[in-house]
Amino acid sequence: MNLEPGALAPHFTLPGLDGREYSLPRDRGDEPLLLAFFRVKCATCDVAYPYLNRLKDLYTDGWQLWSVCQDNPERAAKYAERFALAHPVLLDGAELEVSRLYDPPSTPALYLIGRDGRIEFTSEGFAKDDLNEIGRRIAGLAGAKAVEIAAADDGNPPLKPGCMARQRMPRRPS
Repeated sequence: MNLEPGALAPHFTLPGLDGREYSLPRDRGDEPLLLAFFRVKCATCDVAYPYLNRLKDLYTDGWQLWSVCQDNPERAAKYAERFALAHPVLLDGAELEVSRLYDPPSTPALYLIGRDGRIEFTSEGFAKDDLNEIGRRIAGLAGAKAVEIAAADDGNPPLKPGCMARQRMPRRPS
């Protein structure tokens, strides 16, 4: 991952599917933020999103979850509907400017940003241990009791490699 824990999270402004504009740090306030980069045609993202939804359902206050989509608005909207994403879904646009700032090697890529605006934890691909660690950290930051997010015996593998992030794909000739 390009950004290591302790690094200041790069600032950005992106439009959301809901028509609002989201700006980091302005709209984060002083709450922790989990940024989740994804691609619509990423099978690993499909595995990860039910767990991210569970995280948001279990810890409703004291933190935020924003997803950054590397696809066009129509595809992003269908994906958000398919996975019942009830948190902001941001559109990175054709130039993938925010993806280039964070430079995730694959999708999904997760960046937990603390109250101080610094990266606290990162994860790429699907890793149950990482999701449980993020859950523990969010519980601690939100003052809630930690609950297991990804059980070992829930039918999904403990690890699944991510899909190549779009900003790292070779450009097609014009």
